[in-house]
Amino acid sequence: MRRWPQGTRHQEPSCSQTMAPWPELENSQPTSEKYTVKADGEQSAKPEKAKETEKDDTGTPITKIELVPSHSTATLIEEPTEVEDPWDLPELKDTGLKWSERDTKGKILCVFQGIGKFILLLVFLYFFVCSLDVLSSAFQLVGGKVAGKFFNNNSIMSNPLAGMVIGVLVTVLVQSSSTSTSIVVSMVASSLLPVHAAIPIIMGANIGTSITNTIVALMQAGDRKEFRRAFAGATVHDFFNWLSVLVLLPLEAATGYLERLTNLVVESFHFKNGEEAPELLKVITDPFTKLIIQLDKSILNQIAMNDESVQNKSMIKIWCKTFTNVTERNVTVPSPENCTSPSLCWTDGLYTWTIKNVTYKENIAKCQHIFVNFNLSDAIVGTILLITSLLILCTCLILIVKLLGSVLRGQVAAVIKKTINTDFPYPFSWVTGYLAILVGAGMTFIVQSSSVFTSAMTPLIGIGVISIQRAYPLTLGANIGTTTTAILAALASPGSTLKSSLQIALCHFFFNISGIILWYPIPFTRLPIRLAKGLGNISSKYRWFAIVYLIVFFLLIPLAVFGLSLIGWPVLVGVASPIVLVILLVVVLKILQSFCPGSLPQKLRSWDFLPFWMRSLEPWDKLITSLTSCFQMRCCCCCRVCCRLCCGLCGCSKCCRCSKCCEDLEEGKDEPVKSPEAFNNLAMDKEAQDGVTKSEVDASGTKIVSSVTAL
Repeated sequence: MRRWPQGTRHQEPSCSQTMAPWPELENSQPTSEKYTVKADGEQSAKPEKAKETEKDDTGTPITKIELVPSHSTATLIEEPTEVEDPWDLPELKDTGLKWSERDTKGKILCVFQGIGKFILLLVFLYFFVCSLDVLSSAFQLVGGKVAGKFFNNNSIMSNPLAGMVIGVLVTVLVQSSSTSTSIVVSMVASSLLPVHAAIPIIMGANIGTSITNTIVALMQAGDRKEFRRAFAGATVHDFFNWLSVLVLLPLEAATGYLERLTNLVVESFHFKNGEEAPELLKVITDPFTKLIIQLDKSILNQIAMNDESVQNKSMIKIWCKTFTNVTERNVTVPSPENCTSPSLCWTDGLYTWTIKNVTYKENIAKCQHIFVNFNLSDAIVGTILLITSLLILCTCLILIVKLLGSVLRGQVAAVIKKTINTDFPYPFSWVTGYLAILVGAGMTFIVQSSSVFTSAMTPLIGIGVISIQRAYPLTLGANIGTTTTAILAALASPGSTLKSSLQIALCHFFFNISGIILWYPIPFTRLPIRLAKGLGNISSKYRWFAIVYLIVFFLLIPLAVFGLSLIGWPVLVGVASPIVLVILLVVVLKILQSFCPGSLPQKLRSWDFLPFWMRSLEPWDKLITSLTSCFQMRCCCCCRVCCRLCCGLCGCSKCCRCSKCCEDLEEGKDEPVKSPEAFNNLAMDKEAQDGVTKSEVDASGTKIVSSVTAL
């Protein structure tokens, strides 16, 4: 039996024949000890100081080495790390080979790849714009006649609030503010609607047209960071329109300043009929979209004017070429008083005859679109086109985002981001925003649609090429650009409708100008940016909230206001007043909590006095997750293929979260060491063993243990 030297403590040898020294944890201050290691691998620790070389009872020489206690360089107190701003634009780094590192063949291939990607980008953008046009036609087929019936009740439209929500609903249903505006112009020109009642409808149409780019932003929900930026960039348009209506609608109802201002402009300048506005984008897209569907949009105007003869008429255009012939014919009339003139009236004893102009319409050639020979109802055709256009829209948008993500890398991305987002040098930095407004107005005038321009800008905001601060003035410019198009279209109207259509177009123009004056010149008043960022943060965390926002603000609230308006004005005021008071109370309380909490009672300084489900979306998130848990079950092989295709379209990095078809690839997270007991912590023992360097053996065969840290 081996004997150990007197005064030493027996230590069981480890696998590596080493032992980690005492780490310095929290307030522990261990004393240094001497560690002795025998040449045959056995070790001992001696607390007392001894000579450098000793012999044990068997005569084996022992080399003793004094080691300084190790001090861990890792601190157990987590230092505050710099919080990353989620709204900072990401660095689009080029992960491929640099141009200088490529050979001649690689450079030629890179050039052809760039040209090919650019051509593909233009192709996808073309189909993206065409799908927006077809989507608008689909909405008109599905809900166009219902939207036209909203204008039948003139007593409701005399209520400014009801007129505003009618404008929202009609524009959402037909997906075109120009269509709803043209209906209003026709009604004003026919004296069915006064100008002061048409102005709130124009305001509502301005709100309804902003839903298109918000729907487009939903297609980037696969990546939370991209979705945060894209949804905020889309909803900044919504908040600008809602806030402008919130201020200007009561002002217009009280003073009528827009009606008076536009009437003064129309009376002061003697406008003459001109040519129609050039439709540059329509020239490119119409050859393709007319092969899919063509509509007779005059039916919507006739329904709005309460023409019963077109109630059952289809909006799908069948005959594109017709011949109209006006001839004089002898017709019978009940009495001589019904004759066109006394000289053209005679009787033959039994009947009274006169001469009238009879219009005869002859169909010559049918339209050349897909549904011309199908006897399908408007609702069925609209549903087919709605589903198809949404699929094409989503596919094109995803592919555009992927292509932009692969093209906008390195120096190209840096130059584009710097050009778009950099301000002019001081003191002219304020000019940059107004120049962006002019650029937005010019681009919208070129494409003839604010929805197309803002929808095309949304994916660029999502991938981080355009910042929210720069997207805001570009969106304001788009609002102005779409009104200039309406003004030019009004100038091309016939003489009988010139004044009314021009006045409505000018009301739309001055409404947007007034909104820009309210919410842009002073940085403090740019509330749409703050509200859009707040909504973007919420929607990126709870992505279902984006759909709830769309349904509530663009469908449920307008429908509720319209329904209450049908019952009567007193009912609307009685229901809306308490709701408005509660909202104002919440806003005032939130402002006081943020800036003057000392002026509030202790209980009102936070929202903790409310139930958890009223002050947090987490319980609702759990409820929705539990309701949708049926979609998280494992599926068959056929469904698994569909799931893979879904993953490829939505851009999931690993696997669809909505399904358990794929293998769960989540990695476990490392937990930090918090226990002060070094030798009882398994993770620390493992680190200590891994940190020990290889043992060195000196010439005499004595093993020397190096000092290591436990953490």
